[in-house]
Amino acid sequence: MSAATTLPAPVPAPLPARVSAGAGQLTGTGVLLRAALRRNRRRLVTWVLALGGITVYAAVALGAVYPTAADRQARAAVMETPAGILLSGPGFGTDDYTLGAMIANELGLTVLVAVSIMSISLVVRQTRAEEESGNAELLLAAAVGRRAPLASALALMAIADVAVAVVITAGLAGAGLAAVDAAALAVGFALTGAVFGAVAAVTAQLFVQARAASGSALAVLGAAVLVRGVGDVLHHSGSPLSWLSPIAWAQQTRAFVDLRWEPLGLSVALAAVLAALALRLSARRDVGAGLLTPRRGPAAASGWLAGPVALLARLQRGTVAGWTAAMLLLGLTFGSLTDSVTDMIAGNPRLATVFGGEGAGLTDSFTAAAGLYYGLCAAAFTVGSVLRLRGEETAGRLELLLAGGVDRRRVLGAGLAVACAAAVLLLLVAGLGGGLAAAAVSGRAGAVPDQLGTALVQLPAVLLLGALTAVLVAAVPRRSGLAWVAVCWVALLGMFGPLLQLPGWAARLSPFGWLPRVPAVDVDVAPLAVLLLVAAALGAVALLAFRRRDLSG
Repeated sequence: MSAATTLPAPVPAPLPARVSAGAGQLTGTGVLLRAALRRNRRRLVTWVLALGGITVYAAVALGAVYPTAADRQARAAVMETPAGILLSGPGFGTDDYTLGAMIANELGLTVLVAVSIMSISLVVRQTRAEEESGNAELLLAAAVGRRAPLASALALMAIADVAVAVVITAGLAGAGLAAVDAAALAVGFALTGAVFGAVAAVTAQLFVQARAASGSALAVLGAAVLVRGVGDVLHHSGSPLSWLSPIAWAQQTRAFVDLRWEPLGLSVALAAVLAALALRLSARRDVGAGLLTPRRGPAAASGWLAGPVALLARLQRGTVAGWTAAMLLLGLTFGSLTDSVTDMIAGNPRLATVFGGEGAGLTDSFTAAAGLYYGLCAAAFTVGSVLRLRGEETAGRLELLLAGGVDRRRVLGAGLAVACAAAVLLLLVAGLGGGLAAAAVSGRAGAVPDQLGTALVQLPAVLLLGALTAVLVAAVPRRSGLAWVAVCWVALLGMFGPLLQLPGWAARLSPFGWLPRVPAVDVDVAPLAVLLLVAAALGAVALLAFRRRDLSG
């Protein structure tokens, strides 16, 4: 009889620690935050220095252009018009328009919107975009809390906002403005950015795609800007409608006029509530899913979606519609300001030198300057539209499209065609809006063709920047984001070159520097034709390079 052998019971493998509730759901937040800071360090430095630099430069430049109280009061008269209020703020301190009040009123809205866009971009990039790419699922498979990615994204956004506030405070104080008021203005910028970053955190829980999350948050930002503008137009210094917008809360601090910190408490409270709501919603959904289930499309696509041009146009229709509305509003605003701004320029010799050409009327010079803004906005859209092809590539969707036998050159050409057609639409809408508003204000029917001409003459430079972006996407895709550097460069030269009185060769470092200042001068076809030929050549290079390289290269 054989002896029975007793085997030891197997020892179960240790289970991974379960991260379930309480503080455990935030496990790993610090590690993720350090990784996010490292990954986004260049982006953060660029945002902080750009926002701080433009604020400090504006303080110096405005002080040089408006050195006397009389000059600033002429400017205040323009800011008290409805269009001026829409573009700036409620107009605190216009009865004694100091340099600080000018910075708070006129630059404040621009910086508020820019900081909010930065915050939205950072939060969506670190949350929904990471889930869309599949990286978040890999992270959560380790000992990382369920809410850690969102918490680290909110912390990253907060660090960026605080850094912007510190740089702006130091810069304005260094420029000779009151330090306490400069700090209040900068804190208002940071808290407004935090509010809309928290809005993005909520939309990232609702929608499946990063594009929908950021677009929804930007729509909320646009609505807040519009509500603030309409409310301030209804009543000087702000109406009850204004107080429904977080933008107004920052402007109601009345920095450099009658400082009040209390309105910023509303921003703190709303940002905290939205962040808590986002964290709570994040625990109620699966990774990669959204709380709002996307609507299923039809089983078969319509015939007109068979080609890449129609498909890309369909994908960008919402973006194009939003930009079209914004450009129409911009044109209407500039057109309605034509007479009042012209009177203000005429009373300021320095400003007349900046706007006036040789023998050109001030009205025509202002119209030409407005056209430059139309062109810069259209260029920003065109660059973003072309860069979406790179986004489709990194997301893996472009590879699926090319697997169907579609030629690569056809896809890139379709992307360029959609971007260029939309740019033409944007310039037409801006010019038409500006012309109609200027004609209504001045009673001069010729304002409509003048505004249309100054808008459409920007098209060659816009197309050149779009073609340059296509070359970067096709040849050096990992560096395609440099296209935004080109946009910033032409914007700085266009907006601040005249103030700095740069020589002609420096202005021509931008494609917009080659454009005739219509209607202040007659149209010169030669530079327009050269810009179009260069754009066509760059487009051809992009098509050739895109055909030869590997995808996701």
